[in-house]
Formats: sequence, structure tokens, C-alpha cells
Amino acid sequence: MLSGPRTDIPGPLLEADEHLTPAVAPRPELSSATAAPPPATPSEDPLSGTERLAPQSPQPSAQRPSMPPRNTVTEPSPQPSAQPRTSAPASVGEIEGLRPRRRPGDGGDVSAADVDLIDGLAPAAAKAVRAWLLERSSAAARQTRLQVLAAFLRWLRASESSLDPLAATGAHLDAYCDAALTGTLTVGVRRPGRPLSDTTVNRRRAVLSSFYAHAWRTGAVSHAVHAGSAGGPLTREERRLLRRGVARLAADGRTPEAVAVALLEATGASVTALAELTARDLRGYAGGGPAVVTVRDGNGHPVAFPVPAPVRPLLRELSDTRMPGEPLIGPGRPADARWLAAALVAAAVAGGVPRPRAEVLHPGVLRATTVTELLEPLRRDAGDLTF
Repeated sequence: MLSGPRTDIPGPLLEADEHLTPAVAPRPELSSATAAPPPATPSEDPLSGTERLAPQSPQPSAQRPSMPPRNTVTEPSPQPSAQPRTSAPASVGEIEGLRPRRRPGDGGDVSAADVDLIDGLAPAAAKAVRAWLLERSSAAARQTRLQVLAAFLRWLRASESSLDPLAATGAHLDAYCDAALTGTLTVGVRRPGRPLSDTTVNRRRAVLSSFYAHAWRTGAVSHAVHAGSAGGPLTREERRLLRRGVARLAADGRTPEAVAVALLEATGASVTALAELTARDLRGYAGGGPAVVTVRDGNGHPVAFPVPAPVRPLLRELSDTRMPGEPLIGPGRPADARWLAAALVAAAVAGGVPRPRAEVLHPGVLRATTVTELLEPLRRDAGDLTF
């Protein structure tokens, strides 16, 4: 401790801003007998760039080490640190919770193959996916979205290798979900050939619909992509218009499409089940046409459905042009979801359904409406039971 106030600094400087370096007043000469240290000289602070005066020791025999001035803020040395991201990530792997896992134990969050798949898309598609993933703040939600979308894109690439993901339609989503339900997926699943449960498929459908809805809202795609569950069930009036459209398609010579839509509405069968129909699945020709059609349910069991009277002559005409075992409906080959979706839209528009509404009437919408209608009597009967 100093025994008293210092006298070598002029008074006015005692009141100066503590962040400024005070000037040094000349010290009186000391005789050589006292062996005083040499006068202090200002030195430059290597961090702040300002001059700093090394404090003087009150003892002539021992010099205290130089200390930084009191109340001086010293800048930290430059250190690499994580800064908040101010620009969009250039890779899916840069998004929090989506670090690629390239080898066991490397701390990655998701499959590196999924990350590389998205990063390898066309720039517009990759950007749309990253924006959609960033829409959710939860790492778990982002991981689920990435996994489901990557599985769908692998299937899409195997089905139509040249198709850009942003050009996919609701028919593609329906075809993918139908394949998942029937166990015909060979890529993007852990156990190829094994059907996925309805709950799993519905979750995947919701995730994929979310991506395309986001892409449409943000302008990444110019068309709305609706999966089979979109658009809501058909009203009674819409079904009447659809039947009228079936008759008009038949009158225009589009019998395969007319029959396909009519059977879809009458049975609620899946696209796969309808594509497998042959003339052997028709029964009851006595009344001028087959009165019964047998389709396979999700478990492969045959289920018989009555054929609507207006459709019987069309079905007979169509079956007469097919060889035994040849698919009954389709464009010269087994029908797929895309072809059937186009036929459904064409029938709806021909019958007078407004085009914006018709374009969301994919097979899954009509299936859901028909199945609900077929199950309604069972629900009423169950409600009348007492135990």
C-alpha cells in the first residue's frame, strides 16, 4: 500500500476519464546513491492499441511488476465461437438436429444417406426441403420429416427417375401410399415387401402432404399437390355428378376409364385391387351383364360387390375385348394410381363438378367416401345391440 497520495501526477489528471492514458509529469532527478529505477515510459497495449503507463514502485530497492490499470476492460483474444446463423443453411446437415451420421459413434443425428440425397437434389428442390425442415423447431420433428421425405424420394426416383420432386402430383403420393399398404415397396423401407400399417401410412401421407403444401404456399411449386385424404369426402350431389360423368366418358368411347371410376365408387377398392381385376372376377351374366364383381381386400381375401345396373353393359363390353387373365381395366396395361386419378378427374369434370374441386378428387377421397357409406349400416346395427 502507498503511504500517501502520489505527487508525481498533476492534480487535474486525477479527475480524468479512467479509460484515457494520463500524461506523465517529469520526475525530479535522484542522486546516483539512491539507485532509482529509470523513468517510466509509456508502452503500447497489444490488444487495445492504446498507451499504458507501468505503475512505479514506492520502494527504490524493489520494482513491482507491471499491472494493468484499474477498471480497464481488456479485450479477449480472438477465439472461434459459435455465432447465431444469419443466413440460410447450404446443407441439410447444417440444420440443428440433422447432423449426418457417417460412422458409428461420430455424434451424428440422422442417416448421412438421407442428408446426401436431399443435398443432391436440384437447387430449387433442395432449398424447398431445407425451408420446410426449418419450419419445425423440434429436432425430433425435423428428423421424422427428413426420414419420411427421403423414403418417398427414393421410391419416386425408382418409379420415375427423371421426375423432379417438385413436379410430383397427388397421384404419386397416392401410388406411394398404396404401395406401402400392399407391401410392394422395395426401396425406402426397412423390410421390403412387407405391408405397412394403416397408422404408419397415414402418418407418412400427412408428412408428405405437409411438404407439398409448404412448397405451394412458398411458391416453390405452381400447383397444389393433394394426397388421397385431401379435399374432404364427396357430397351426395357430387357423387350424382360423378355418375353422370362416367356415362359421358363411356359415350365418348373411354370405356376403360368409365368402368374404372364406376367400380372405384361402387366398391371402394384400392388401386392395386382394381388393377388386378380380370374377366374371371365377374359373375352373373344372366341379366345382360355381370352383376357381381369380386375384388381382393387388404388381406388378399375376396369380397363380392354388386355392379351398378348402368355399368353392367359397359363391363360386359370391356370384358369381351380382354383375353383370359388379362387385366380388365387400364390403358393397355395394368392401371396405376396416376392413370386412375386422371380418369376420376375427367369423369368429375365431364359430369359438371367444378374443376378446382375435381382436381382434388383423387382415388383415396372416393375410396374413403365409399367405405364410410358401406360401413354405415353396420354402425347402425351395432348401435341397436344391447348387452
